Amino acid sequence: MKDKIVIATRESLLALWQAEYVKKRIEDTYPEIQVELLPVTTKGDQILDRSLLEIGGKGLFIKELEKLLLEKKEDGIYAIPCEESSPIVIKEKTTVHNITTLEGRNCKTFSLSSPIEESEQWIMTGLRASYEYLPLSHYQTAGKAHEILHWDRNSRFCSACGTPMEQKESIMKRCPKCGREVYPSISTAILVLVRKKDSLLLVHARNFKGTFNSLVAGFLETGETLEECVAREVKEETGLEVKNITYFGNQPWPYPSGLMVGFIADYAGGEINLQDEELSSGDFYTRDNLPELPRKLSLARKMIDWWIEHPNE
Repeated sequence: MKDKIVIATRESLLALWQAEYVKKRIEDTYPEIQVELLPVTTKGDQILDRSLLEIGGKGLFIKELEKLLLEKKEDGIYAIPCEESSPIVIKEKTTVHNITTLEGRNCKTFSLSSPIEESEQWIMTGLRASYEYLPLSHYQTAGKAHEILHWDRNSRFCSACGTPMEQKESIMKRCPKCGREVYPSISTAILVLVRKKDSLLLVHARNFKGTFNSLVAGFLETGETLEECVAREVKEETGLEVKNITYFGNQPWPYPSGLMVGFIADYAGGEINLQDEELSSGDFYTRDNLPELPRKLSLARKMIDWWIEHPNE
C-alpha cells in the first residue's frame, strides 16, 4: 500500500488550484506516495458580510485545522481523553507520537484527517480556547502535543534534498538519502515590562487578535544575548532606552512553537516613537488607568499582574 499524504484545503478556486498543483508535483516526484485532498470550510469562508478585521483576521482560515479533541465530563468539566486506548479509530498509516508530561505520564498524540462532530461526549476546540476549560496540566500537555504535531507536519521532506523523512526517535527524523537529522525547533522571544516611576509601558501590536494591550515583545536574533535582545526590541519598537534588565520567568508558547522569556526593565531615557509597521499604539499607564489587558494564560499577563500587586518593587 502506498504512503498517503492528506492536504487540507479551503474550497476557493485559488486554494483548490494551489492544492492540486502541490498534489501533482508530489505525485510526479514521488510516485510511491498517494496524495489526497481534504476540502475544509472555515469560519472565514462562512462569514461573508463583514471584513476579516472585524471577525478575527486571516487566522480564521486555518483555525479549523488546529483544534484538539476534548472529552466532556460531568458538571461542565472538560479533559483530554485519558484512556489506555484511543477513543477513536486510528486510521492506517497515521503517525502516532509519544510524549511525556511534566508529571512523567506517557501520552500519545496524532492528527485527525477530518474533524470530529460535537456530541454529548466530545467537543473540538482551539488550543487557546482550551485554557478556559482544562486543568493547567492538561493544557500544558495539549500544548506539547500541538508543537509535536506542528513539527511533524512541517518536516515531512528533507530541506536539503527533498526526500521524505523517516521518524527515528520521538523527537528526531532522519533523511534516508543524505542523512540529515531534524528536531523540533523552538523560536525564542522576549517580553519586557518597562517601568517608569509608577507606570508601565503597554503597546498594541498590529497582529494582535483583539483590542488588548500588552508588553513589548520580539524574537531573539542570531549572535545576541537575551538582555541585548530586550534593549534592541524596546529601542526598535518604541524609541526608548532601558536599564536594570532583570530576568522574570519563561513560558512555553505553543503558537506554534515558541519559548517566551520575560524581563523587567527600567526606563532610561527617550521619547516614545512607535515602529509604525509593528505597533498601532503605545504609552505608559498607571495602575488606576490600565487599558484592556491580555488573557490570563500568557506570561505577559502574569508579569503585568505581578507589577500591579507589587507597587513598591
